[in-house]
Amino acid sequence: MDIGRRAAIGRAVGLLVAVGAGSIPAAICRAEARCPLPEGASPALGSVDPDRRLTWIDAHLSATEKTAKLWTYGWGGGIAAAGVGSLVAVPFVAPEGRVDWYTGAVSAAVGVAAFVFAPPAILHDAPALRAEIAQADARADVCRLLAGAEARLVHDARDEEQQRRWYVHAGNLVFNAGLGLFLGLGYHHWSGGAINALAGAAVGEALLFTSPTATIDDLAAYRRGAL
Repeated sequence: MDIGRRAAIGRAVGLLVAVGAGSIPAAICRAEARCPLPEGASPALGSVDPDRRLTWIDAHLSATEKTAKLWTYGWGGGIAAAGVGSLVAVPFVAPEGRVDWYTGAVSAAVGVAAFVFAPPAILHDAPALRAEIAQADARADVCRLLAGAEARLVHDARDEEQQRRWYVHAGNLVFNAGLGLFLGLGYHHWSGGAINALAGAAVGEALLFTSPTATIDDLAAYRRGAL
């Protein structure tokens, strides 16, 4: 065998070895990219590419975040305006009737405080996930990012479910009934108390029944692998 043929064979063998060696890390990367399934997930989810799963969660949380912002600022702003309106009206009301308006302002203040101190969890989780994805470099562990995204999806769905629990509705009714009794028993303003109680309860129930719930369905779809 002449030197030229030996060199050609050597290069061919070297190329095959290089290709084979290069295919091993690629296979490992693909294996590592098969991220664990979250609790309650269907095996069908495991066949979905992790990057696609991460992108799907990010997109759906961002979409529901927009709805939650409209709900929060719409209701919060409206209740705040009603409270301010009650205070503005006080100077134009007879002194003995002012307590009714003050009570309405207090009720509004409690409603606004609920938005300030306990806003929908998705208003924090969706931006936090986007920031994590934006800051991740090409070497980032997609499974770690995905696990965090899945945890946020579950957290936000549970937060939305909690807004519809019976005890939240009961709390709204009890609080407003208490305001009515405060005016009725304390000041004998039974009509004013009834108006405050019924109006406050109605607004509270409307607020609860219109709260965003899309993430509950998103979590169910994700667990089925219906992406």
